[in-house]
Amino acid sequence: MTSPGISIQVLDDFADLVNEIDLTEAVVAALVAGSAEDDANVSVVIADDELVRELNDTHRGLDEHTDVLAFSFTHEGDYYGEERREVAEDMDFVLPPGESEPLGEVIVSYPQAQRQADAAGHSLEQELTVLLIHGTLHLLGHDHMEPDDEAIMKPLEAQALATVRR
Repeated sequence: MTSPGISIQVLDDFADLVNEIDLTEAVVAALVAGSAEDDANVSVVIADDELVRELNDTHRGLDEHTDVLAFSFTHEGDYYGEERREVAEDMDFVLPPGESEPLGEVIVSYPQAQRQADAAGHSLEQELTVLLIHGTLHLLGHDHMEPDDEAIMKPLEAQALATVRR
Protein backbone atom coordinates (compact mmCIF):
# COMPACT_ATOMS: atom_id res chain seq x y z
CA MET A 1 0.00 0.00 0.00
CA THR A 2 1.62 3.19 -1.13
CA SER A 3 -0.59 6.17 -0.40
CA PRO A 4 -4.12 5.69 0.82
CA GLY A 5 -6.10 8.84 1.51
CA ILE A 6 -7.38 8.71 5.06
CA SER A 7 -9.35 11.61 6.44
CA ILE A 8 -9.84 11.75 10.21
CA GLN A 9 -12.48 13.89 11.88
CA VAL A 10 -12.77 13.86 15.67
CA LEU A 11 -15.63 15.63 17.44
CA ASP A 12 -14.30 18.41 19.66
CA ASP A 13 -15.24 16.56 22.88
CA PHE A 14 -12.74 13.82 22.03
CA ALA A 15 -10.08 15.76 20.09
CA ASP A 16 -7.49 15.60 22.87
CA LEU A 17 -8.29 11.98 23.73
CA VAL A 18 -7.32 10.14 20.56
CA ASN A 19 -4.15 9.83 18.55
CA GLU A 20 -4.86 10.36 14.85
CA ILE A 21 -1.67 8.54 13.88
CA ASP A 22 -2.91 5.41 15.68
CA LEU A 23 -6.29 5.72 13.96
CA THR A 24 -4.62 6.03 10.57
CA GLU A 25 -2.39 3.01 11.23
CA ALA A 26 -5.45 0.89 12.08
CA VAL A 27 -7.21 1.83 8.85
CA VAL A 28 -4.08 1.22 6.76
CA ALA A 29 -3.62 -2.21 8.39
CA ALA A 30 -7.18 -3.16 7.44
CA LEU A 31 -6.73 -1.86 3.90
CA VAL A 32 -3.58 -3.94 3.49
CA ALA A 33 -5.16 -7.07 5.02
CA GLY A 34 -8.23 -6.60 2.82
CA SER A 35 -6.13 -6.13 -0.34
CA ALA A 36 -7.49 -2.66 -1.07
CA GLU A 37 -6.29 -0.63 -4.03
CA ASP A 38 -3.18 1.44 -3.30
CA ASP A 39 -5.05 4.72 -3.64
CA ALA A 40 -7.99 3.74 -1.42
CA ASN A 41 -9.71 6.65 0.32
CA VAL A 42 -11.43 6.26 3.68
CA SER A 43 -13.01 8.81 5.96
CA VAL A 44 -13.07 8.22 9.73
CA VAL A 45 -15.25 10.05 12.23
CA ILE A 46 -14.88 9.70 15.99
CA ALA A 47 -18.29 10.73 17.28
CA ASP A 48 -20.54 10.64 20.32
CA ASP A 49 -23.29 8.16 21.18
CA GLU A 50 -26.06 10.49 20.02
CA LEU A 51 -24.73 10.94 16.49
CA VAL A 52 -23.97 7.25 16.02
CA ARG A 53 -27.40 6.25 17.32
CA GLU A 54 -29.09 8.76 15.01
CA LEU A 55 -27.14 7.47 12.00
CA ASN A 56 -27.89 3.88 12.99
CA ASP A 57 -31.60 4.70 13.13
CA THR A 58 -31.67 6.70 9.91
CA HIS A 59 -29.58 4.38 7.75
CA ARG A 60 -30.15 0.94 9.28
CA GLY A 61 -33.52 1.32 10.95
CA LEU A 62 -32.10 0.42 14.35
CA ASP A 63 -32.84 3.04 17.02
CA GLU A 64 -30.10 1.82 19.32
CA HIS A 65 -26.52 2.45 20.31
CA THR A 66 -23.76 0.75 18.41
CA ASP A 67 -19.99 0.95 18.43
CA VAL A 68 -19.11 1.35 14.75
CA LEU A 69 -20.90 2.07 11.50
CA ALA A 70 -19.45 1.64 8.04
CA PHE A 71 -21.00 3.47 5.12
CA SER A 72 -19.61 2.06 1.92
CA PHE A 73 -19.95 3.95 -1.34
CA THR A 74 -19.64 0.70 -3.28
CA HIS A 75 -21.33 -2.02 -1.17
CA GLU A 76 -24.89 -2.01 0.16
CA GLY A 77 -25.89 -3.28 3.58
CA ASP A 78 -29.15 -4.41 5.11
CA TYR A 79 -31.84 -2.14 6.50
CA TYR A 80 -33.36 -3.67 9.62
CA GLY A 81 -36.10 -1.20 10.50
CA GLU A 82 -39.84 -1.41 10.00
CA GLU A 83 -40.05 1.46 7.53
CA ARG A 84 -37.30 2.62 5.21
CA ARG A 85 -36.60 6.33 5.45
CA GLU A 86 -36.02 8.31 2.30
CA VAL A 87 -32.38 9.12 1.86
CA ALA A 88 -31.13 11.15 -1.06
CA GLU A 89 -29.87 8.34 -3.27
CA ASP A 90 -30.25 10.08 -6.60
CA MET A 91 -27.60 12.72 -5.95
CA ASP A 92 -24.61 12.75 -8.25
CA PHE A 93 -21.27 13.58 -6.70
CA VAL A 94 -18.55 14.58 -9.12
CA LEU A 95 -14.99 13.86 -8.09
CA PRO A 96 -12.11 16.12 -9.08
CA PRO A 97 -10.07 14.90 -12.06
CA GLY A 98 -7.64 12.14 -11.08
CA GLU A 99 -9.34 11.52 -7.75
CA SER A 100 -10.29 7.91 -7.01
CA GLU A 101 -13.74 7.10 -5.66
CA PRO A 102 -13.68 6.83 -1.86
CA LEU A 103 -14.46 3.50 -0.23
CA GLY A 104 -16.66 5.15 2.35
CA GLU A 105 -16.79 6.29 5.93
CA VAL A 106 -16.25 4.57 9.27
CA ILE A 107 -17.94 6.21 12.23
CA VAL A 108 -17.01 5.14 15.76
CA SER A 109 -18.78 6.06 18.98
CA TYR A 110 -16.00 7.13 21.34
CA PRO A 111 -18.12 6.64 24.51
CA GLN A 112 -19.20 3.15 23.39
CA ALA A 113 -15.60 2.26 22.55
CA GLN A 114 -14.58 3.39 26.05
CA ARG A 115 -17.32 1.27 27.67
CA GLN A 116 -16.30 -1.77 25.63
CA ALA A 117 -12.61 -1.28 26.45
CA ASP A 118 -13.45 -1.04 30.16
CA ALA A 119 -15.61 -4.19 29.99
CA ALA A 120 -12.93 -6.12 28.08
CA GLY A 121 -10.12 -4.93 30.36
CA HIS A 122 -7.98 -3.44 27.63
CA SER A 123 -7.05 0.04 26.51
CA LEU A 124 -9.27 2.44 24.63
CA GLU A 125 -6.58 2.61 21.94
CA GLN A 126 -6.86 -1.15 21.40
CA GLU A 127 -10.66 -0.95 21.20
CA LEU A 128 -10.54 1.91 18.69
CA THR A 129 -8.06 -0.12 16.63
CA VAL A 130 -10.35 -3.16 16.63
CA LEU A 131 -13.39 -1.08 15.67
CA LEU A 132 -11.59 0.76 12.86
CA ILE A 133 -10.22 -2.45 11.41
CA HIS A 134 -13.67 -4.02 11.58
CA GLY A 135 -15.38 -1.04 9.97
CA THR A 136 -12.75 -0.69 7.24
CA LEU A 137 -13.12 -4.34 6.29
CA HIS A 138 -16.86 -3.74 5.96
CA LEU A 139 -16.06 -0.94 3.51
CA LEU A 140 -14.13 -3.48 1.47
CA GLY A 141 -17.25 -5.65 1.26
CA HIS A 142 -16.53 -8.13 4.06
CA ASP A 143 -19.27 -9.26 6.41
CA HIS A 144 -19.71 -11.62 9.34
CA MET A 145 -23.45 -12.35 9.36
CA GLU A 146 -23.09 -15.79 7.76
CA PRO A 147 -20.55 -18.38 8.98
CA ASP A 148 -18.82 -18.57 5.58
CA ASP A 149 -18.43 -14.79 5.48
CA GLU A 150 -17.23 -14.65 9.08
CA ALA A 151 -14.63 -17.34 8.28
CA ILE A 152 -13.15 -14.93 5.75
CA MET A 153 -13.47 -11.69 7.73
CA LYS A 154 -12.17 -12.82 11.15
CA PRO A 155 -8.70 -13.88 9.90
CA LEU A 156 -8.38 -10.57 8.05
CA GLU A 157 -9.20 -8.74 11.28
CA ALA A 158 -6.60 -10.80 13.15
CA GLN A 159 -4.00 -10.19 10.44
CA ALA A 160 -4.57 -6.42 10.55
CA LEU A 161 -4.64 -6.31 14.34
CA ALA A 162 -1.35 -8.22 14.57
CA THR A 163 0.39 -5.46 12.61
CA VAL A 164 -0.75 -2.68 14.97
CA ARG A 165 -1.07 -4.51 18.28
CA ARG A 166 -1.49 -1.97 21.07
